[in-house]
Amino acid sequence: MIARIWRGITQESKSHEYLDYLMKTGLKDYRATEGNRGVYVLRRVGDGRAEFLLISLWECFDAIRKFAGPEIEKAVYYPKDKEFLLELDPHVLHYEVVVAPE
Repeated sequence: MIARIWRGITQESKSHEYLDYLMKTGLKDYRATEGNRGVYVLRRVGDGRAEFLLISLWECFDAIRKFAGPEIEKAVYYPKDKEFLLELDPHVLHYEVVVAPE
């Protein structure tokens, strides 16, 4: 299993609205992609900002390509992300999951 890690930061005042937007875009698309094994959404709020960390789980790199396209190291962004995010990091990270909860 492969974990795909993406990070984004919004203003704290927009964090709930951005979470709703994530549910309708990226999280919906993750779940609809064959080979997706789930996603964790973590949020940390402080100093007027909200940091989101998404850890999506995938059966293999081919499954990630079904979601992200051929350049799997590139982040996938949606049209309104620019309205919410303070920066658009162009990259994501991938890790092999070597131990997971049962």
